[in-house]
Amino acid sequence: MRRTYLGEFEEVVLLMVAILNGGAYGVTVSQELEQHTGRQVTFGAVHNTLIRLEEKGFVQSELGGATQERGGRRKRLFTITGAGSRALLEVQQLRSQLWQLVPPHAIKLSGL
Repeated sequence: MRRTYLGEFEEVVLLMVAILNGGAYGVTVSQELEQHTGRQVTFGAVHNTLIRLEEKGFVQSELGGATQERGGRRKRLFTITGAGSRALLEVQQLRSQLWQLVPPHAIKLSGL
């Protein structure tokens, strides 16, 4: 089986698309990532990542309805695909396997 490689930012963006479950668009993904990770992200970085994930087949998008709050423009809503779900599960499984290989005292936290 061919492994799918996701960059760390791609992974968290894809996770957020899954979390938002049909309500993901660039602004919401950016805001939620900042809220949940404490990491400042730009809309442009998120937008480019969503487009890249769509090109890889991990998300799909469709245009939502036009809204007055957006000046009549439509939102591009993203949802995770089966391939995206499989990619996230592969990453989760790989990370879990690697964590199990870490010797008990290999990671020391000072000051705790």
